[in-house]
Amino acid sequence: MKKEMYLAFVIFFPFLAGIPVYGAGVYCRKKKEKAGAEGRWESLGDFLAVCVAAAEFAVMLGLALPVLRTGGGEALSLEIPEICGMGLYFILDGFRAMYGCVAAFMWMMAAAFSVEYFTHHASRSRYYLFLLWTLGAAMGVFLSGDLYTTFIFFEIMSFTSYVWVAQEENGPALRAAGTYLAVAILGGLVLLMGIFLLYHCLGTLVTGELSGAAAGYEDKATLYIAGACMLFGFGAKAGAFPLHIWLPKAHPVAPAPASALLSGILTKTGVYGILIVSCNLFLPDRAWGFAILLTGLVTMLGGAILAVFSVDLKRTLACSSMSQIGFILTGIGMLCLPGEEDGMIRTVSAAHQLAASQGSFLHMVNHSLIKLVLFLAAGVVYMNAHALNLNDIRGFGRKKPLLAGSFLTGALAIGGIPLFGGYISKTLLHESIVEYGGDGFMKAAEMIFLFSGGLTVAYMTKIFVAVFVEKNQDAARQEAYDRMRGYMKPVTVFALAGSAGLLFFWGLFPDSIMMSAGRSAQEFLRMEGEIHSVSWFGWENLKGGMTSIAIGAAVYCLFIRPCLLKRKENGEREYINAWPQWLDLEELIYRPVLLGILPVILGVLCRILDSFADMTVVILRKTLYRDSRLPHERPEGNVFTEVLGKLLNGFQSLGNRTWRRTRPVHRDYVHLAAVKSEEFRETNHIIQRSLSFGLLLFCIGLALTLLYIIG
Repeated sequence: MKKEMYLAFVIFFPFLAGIPVYGAGVYCRKKKEKAGAEGRWESLGDFLAVCVAAAEFAVMLGLALPVLRTGGGEALSLEIPEICGMGLYFILDGFRAMYGCVAAFMWMMAAAFSVEYFTHHASRSRYYLFLLWTLGAAMGVFLSGDLYTTFIFFEIMSFTSYVWVAQEENGPALRAAGTYLAVAILGGLVLLMGIFLLYHCLGTLVTGELSGAAAGYEDKATLYIAGACMLFGFGAKAGAFPLHIWLPKAHPVAPAPASALLSGILTKTGVYGILIVSCNLFLPDRAWGFAILLTGLVTMLGGAILAVFSVDLKRTLACSSMSQIGFILTGIGMLCLPGEEDGMIRTVSAAHQLAASQGSFLHMVNHSLIKLVLFLAAGVVYMNAHALNLNDIRGFGRKKPLLAGSFLTGALAIGGIPLFGGYISKTLLHESIVEYGGDGFMKAAEMIFLFSGGLTVAYMTKIFVAVFVEKNQDAARQEAYDRMRGYMKPVTVFALAGSAGLLFFWGLFPDSIMMSAGRSAQEFLRMEGEIHSVSWFGWENLKGGMTSIAIGAAVYCLFIRPCLLKRKENGEREYINAWPQWLDLEELIYRPVLLGILPVILGVLCRILDSFADMTVVILRKTLYRDSRLPHERPEGNVFTEVLGKLLNGFQSLGNRTWRRTRPVHRDYVHLAAVKSEEFRETNHIIQRSLSFGLLLFCIGLALTLLYIIG
């Protein structure tokens, strides 16, 4: 079998396999309901879903390894013509191979974790169906070779992942799913406008051809408009400010394995699109770079602040995802900024751009693996404690070393602690800002970067201390937590410990593994040259990490402990959410504007336009197009009724002057004759129509009779 067929396999196999997995799950559920017994596997659908995800990872890994060994040089491509008009185009280079493996690995672990998580869930067959369909859609996005293919699978992914958010089918879940779908649809429509405009300008949507076509296009303003539309669409999925509103709402209500994929992979499809637009249309471009950089800084700081105030475990991790996307966008912004040296523009692969490209890509991978570990750990907590509020799950993990170790691995990595992968990617991003240098804006950007990193340390410390160090204030609950044994089945242990182990191993070898993976993405990011050797544990690099750690310690000790832990009347302290409720952007701006103000304004405008059209017609009918009276036009009736009516009126007048002088009669026989004539004509038409209908039925009956006789 040709390698191109394997490329088609990893995209379309999950779509095809979803149907039998769903059918097997429904069959086993009905059979179990009849028998009233449970087997080792709650459903055959569970087993098949894990097998499909494992097969997907195995095939993807087999395709990716040869590409990654050559640094992304030996790319595979597959073109399927005449699909959706323009055909589908896929390519497997270094960047896509790496992220295809990350996505397939995460799906395999999430599917394995789902076996125990959905043990008592009634709709898990539906969940597995859309889990696999979303896998196929995500692979289609990451392996797409043109923006048209990207858009098609991007929209499929939005609709299939909607079911994840709505899985529990309760009020909060359905409301969050509605928000998620609204943002996805709005973003998709604006994205499509940008793609159409870009195709009109450049005549191509193939990723590898965009850079050359854009270089020869002179209308920069139109390119900015197309780029802004696509940034809006991709940014909505990435969770960038101000389109982040779905993130804090969707993650707490979605199942934990789905949250891991929403945060770790689906947001990266948006980042993937932003990278395509930025690296192929605006590299280098100062205005575009500063726009992305500013968006990244606001997203990074805003998400970190929301996470500090949150008291819901999964909501905190969701806000953290928003913040980490901001780190990545900051790197993309630095990647697009040209540098100046002696008044001349540097080459495309300036030092800060090389550092930004490697840091952005590696932080994408880091964040995906980190959120897989953290959300799976949160899922273990929820499966056993049936709660997510920090006050309720306080002390849950005190005597659970495997869970604590796995969560700590993710927490240290996302906090940028040395010896973990997050430290490497954040060091590169920080170095790109330092290398660029420049004015006070860049100094402020560096301060925001370090402060946001400190907030990351603070809120992860808050979670870890609450869940794994402190005791629950309910003594009976704490005793129940401490006595828990067998709180994870072997398949769950495999998913959680395996993910944490890979994350830890990934960060131990920054040069031989992480930087090698980063170099494979350079062609996709249009970077040339080698990044200079980095002394990861030299003082200059450690200083940035230590600054963030010191800020995090200060925020935790001087703000979180004194201000976000409220002392109750009995002397005990509980975590509070001090974030003002009215600052919820969805409730403050989006819903009032989109569901209240905008419909009223558009309704009034439509009424005015509708009335304007009617008024225009009336005015024209009474002026320019006014009907002129015919010289001999009769108000009613015809010649015969008018003559007859006048004769009868004359006869009536004669009678009133003679024999009816005492009792005169005054009738308008012209009008009466016209009315009678109209009644006669209408009756005649009714009779004719009735006869015609009868004749028609007769003819149909006669024709059917003749057909019967002939047959």
